[in-house]
Amino acid sequence: MKITRIDVYQVDLPVKGGVYRLSGGREYTSYDASIVRITTDCGLIGWGESAPFGANYIAAHARGTRAGLALLAPALLGCDPRQHDRNWEMMQSTLAGHRDARAALDIACWDIAAQAANQPLHAMLGGATSDPVPIISSIGGDRPEAMRAKVAAHRAQGFMGHSIKIGASEIEGGPSLDAQRITACLADRQPGEWYLVDANNGLTPEYALRMLGLLPSGLDFVLEAPCAGWRETQSLRARCPVPILLDELIQSEADLIHAIANDTCDGVGLKVTKQGGITPMLRQRTIAAAAGMVMSIQDTVGSEISFAAILHLAQSTPRHLLRCALDTRAMVDMELAAFNAPVVNGGAMAPDAPGLGVSPNLAKLGTSIATYEVT
Repeated sequence: MKITRIDVYQVDLPVKGGVYRLSGGREYTSYDASIVRITTDCGLIGWGESAPFGANYIAAHARGTRAGLALLAPALLGCDPRQHDRNWEMMQSTLAGHRDARAALDIACWDIAAQAANQPLHAMLGGATSDPVPIISSIGGDRPEAMRAKVAAHRAQGFMGHSIKIGASEIEGGPSLDAQRITACLADRQPGEWYLVDANNGLTPEYALRMLGLLPSGLDFVLEAPCAGWRETQSLRARCPVPILLDELIQSEADLIHAIANDTCDGVGLKVTKQGGITPMLRQRTIAAAAGMVMSIQDTVGSEISFAAILHLAQSTPRHLLRCALDTRAMVDMELAAFNAPVVNGGAMAPDAPGLGVSPNLAKLGTSIATYEVT
């Protein structure tokens, strides 16, 4: 089996609710997604997606993703999409870094490989666990009561996990406002719910310690990605009374090994686009599991295509180490593909259809912006 054609599409995914806020005054009203379709000489087609969130999130942005695809896609023509490690090495030797660009191609290759085996993707990733995957919401920074209402709305939809964004500037209210946000969001906590308080690397140790000191006792949450660098995070780790989960700082296997060796965190947020696709996700999942780290399986953002990759990975992750999976569908105001995985009683099951199990809406994709073919 050989790759004969790669098409690239660009889609703007509107933010559900109009605006999404992160620490440091970062705001988004839409997400720029790159979708790839890989066609093989036997007629199988695979889909992948990469949406780096925004140019000020990590060192990746959507136009850079597509520039990377312009280099990577021609290199993959003629390759066997089932040879994941070899294809990853090919992309690595073609373009250093730029894992966001590799991700979409890697996902599409896994989609094809699972279809060729007539198996759902989760069967190729270790086999499905028997229970539904717990799904987590993503609550952008806002007024405390507005965030509390958003948690309640997601709870009503069946979500059992909630990711609460914090990181107010001092002029906005600083640690006091963030402490109020956390307190409000956890005020109605139900049995079995799990909370991430996510700073997206936006806090200093001083800020984080002030904020934690303002909280009432007994709140059950995990602090995610508090600081921008390793030194600050390690400093906070030594004085932090709650578990720490790292996200943006861990993009590669080497990053994860560094965190484990220095006991910098208690868990890790693995995001498909950020990590570079399914192939490196599997490597990092194995490393994290060996260290006894809990995991959150997510992506930066994305459509049903991204969520399909998330859900298949989460469905095959050891359940005692899996805390949640992010439903990216809940973050965007567009249905780009059919994907049969409803959220029921706080969880979702990856479908048993071959591959990812997605059927993109070609009309919404529009015309491809780039095509690479074997000549």
